[in-house]
Amino acid sequence: MRSAAMVLGVIGGCLAVLVGFFSYGYTEVVNRYGEVEGLLHQVRDPALIRTASFLAPLLAIAGGAMARMRALWGGVLLLVSAGLMYYAFGFGVFTMFPIGMTGLAGVLALAAGKPDEPKAHF
Repeated sequence: MRSAAMVLGVIGGCLAVLVGFFSYGYTEVVNRYGEVEGLLHQVRDPALIRTASFLAPLLAIAGGAMARMRALWGGVLLLVSAGLMYYAFGFGVFTMFPIGMTGLAGVLALAAGKPDEPKAHF
């Protein structure tokens, strides 16, 4: 289950990078060139979109990378990433796979049967 969590987390994070690029870019275009009636309108909270565009993919890739050795930490990061994407972008055609993959990876990492190895954190 840890390997599946790792793969799903990294792939979901890579897909989230694409969503983040376009979301951040959209807010920048509207800021720079203004709103166009019937075509471009600024989102309610551009700072939230920009923050989520940067943090959600980062947390997903880091959580996926950590899922094999530190399943608890990786699972928490993956679930936070999925929640942040859902909160900021909503559930739609472009976000369903990143949210689904990172959410499933987080659940798999937390449900991994073998406990983490007792190691020093430093």
